[in-house]
Amino acid sequence: MSYLIRKANFADLSPLVEMARTSFVQAFTEGNKIENVNAYLEEAFTEEQFMDEMENPASVFFLLEVDGVLVGYAKVNFVPAQTDLQDNSSLEVARLYLLAEYIGMGLGTVLLTHTINFAKLNRKKYLWLGVWEKNRRAIKFYEKHGLSVFSSHPFPFGDEIQTDFLMRIDFH
Repeated sequence: MSYLIRKANFADLSPLVEMARTSFVQAFTEGNKIENVNAYLEEAFTEEQFMDEMENPASVFFLLEVDGVLVGYAKVNFVPAQTDLQDNSSLEVARLYLLAEYIGMGLGTVLLTHTINFAKLNRKKYLWLGVWEKNRRAIKFYEKHGLSVFSSHPFPFGDEIQTDFLMRIDFH
């Protein structure tokens, strides 16, 4: 298996949105009302929304390809695109997703390590992200890689308000 991580460009928009929608549904259908999943998809996972995010110079999308197939992505935010903290000394991982059939192969580690290295290259003091409090597998994954919970925030999801843990890793 050979993999490649590269920055997304506008030619990637359609395949990125398609893969992002699939990976989101795979990650969040269990434990959520399908109406809320679908409402969020139509709000946050459209080509228009992704185009706006790709055009934002404070956001970067990294694509993970395995044998030429797009299987995952990460989106990172600098200030002012950050969702919660707005801290110039930090980098936010706004999204990190893999297609379900590629989970458990070490590719999540590859993608997270890439974002950590990107933060360090940009002289950030720490990296942070939000993760749904009920996503135990993701929380364990991030803890295994040195992140720890430092706060939480409400996350509107359809007709519910869910809680996301905020996790971070500090660089020395």
